[in-house]
Amino acid sequence: MVLRSSAQEPVEARDPRPFLKWVGGKRQIIDALMAAVPRGLDKHTYHEPFVGGGALFFALQPKRARLSDNNLRLVRTYRGVRDRVDVLIELLRGYASKHSPEFFQKMREEDVDARRDDARVAAWMIYLNKTAYNGLYRVNSRNIFNVPFGRYAKPSILDEPNLRACSRALQNVEIEHRDFGTILEVASKGDFAYFDPPYVPLSATSYFTGYTADGFAPEDQVRLRDVALALKKKGVRVLLSNSGAGFVREIYANDFELEPIQASRQVNCKASGRGKITELIIR
Repeated sequence: MVLRSSAQEPVEARDPRPFLKWVGGKRQIIDALMAAVPRGLDKHTYHEPFVGGGALFFALQPKRARLSDNNLRLVRTYRGVRDRVDVLIELLRGYASKHSPEFFQKMREEDVDARRDDARVAAWMIYLNKTAYNGLYRVNSRNIFNVPFGRYAKPSILDEPNLRACSRALQNVEIEHRDFGTILEVASKGDFAYFDPPYVPLSATSYFTGYTADGFAPEDQVRLRDVALALKKKGVRVLLSNSGAGFVREIYANDFELEPIQASRQVNCKASGRGKITELIIR
């Protein structure tokens, strides 16, 4: 892929990587995921209904793609990166110059949903993501961001070359606020769908579904399994990732191939609960 700079982009072009730190992000297992991606995607559409950090999308850079998520702020952030990257960069430059515990608290309390400009939503999301404790995005039942200040010496609030690379990769990509089940309405035979839902917890201390106010319950996991199976029967090529929990193994035991891999995870209220865990690649 050839990346070209313009007078408006006086930075070195490079391949994109996720612009957000996201719980369960797939950069560390990207090689295993890439090995599981089917061939012959050029004439078909790539679908990712839980886009999160978008590691597989940015690694593949498919010619045709439809990204979606049930987190409207995340969707608006991706649109801001795609459509308003120049404004976004200037906003983040200003936020970086003001960064402090007091400014963080002010941003955390902002009514971001009232903003009409996706660039401002993206700047809010990226700033808090880079400066909050452990890089978490988490909300309570009222959809209020509730992660405390992260005491980093030099947080990387603005990565202009990567934001521009991500913006280029997102051009002509459909980015939608959708429930994952609606993929059944838009995916066609030969398409490829990757699902990276909130993981089934391995233990009570590893439980985390705070991406949206509604969370992601066991019945949602079962519904996802049913959607994936319906897609397979439709001729859509399907790939999923999830934890190695017994519940996951049970619901995918029939009609799917399960491949265990080792991954490092850092989100746990106890340090002893962090480290290497078994995850599953499902197809």
